[in-house]
Amino acid sequence: MSELLQGILITCSVLVFIYMFHKIRKSQIDISDSIFWIVFSVILFIISVFPQIPILFSKAFGVQSPVNFIFLTVIFLLIIKVFLLSVKISFLENKIKTLAQEMSISDFERSDETKK
Repeated sequence: MSELLQGILITCSVLVFIYMFHKIRKSQIDISDSIFWIVFSVILFIISVFPQIPILFSKAFGVQSPVNFIFLTVIFLLIIKVFLLSVKISFLENKIKTLAQEMSISDFERSDETKK
């Protein structure tokens, strides 16, 4: 792994880690949502400090170079995060739809009562 990539990974992981704790302190993000990013930054930090790990895994999985393994891992983790966010958005959209329907029924029933 080149020193430039190693420096970029260390810098990015530390910045993400600091940014997440800053957002948690200001209550701008849920702790459950930020856990992914904290773990992600710790993994990036470990991979960048110990370049033997991606070398070992790239050989074990048959990936041509450790850099490709790191990119593959990052892309894979981000795809998982996008999927989890899609599931969460679907759940929230269904909840909003149900709440809107309940409010419409409640408003309709109240308007019926006032007409009587």
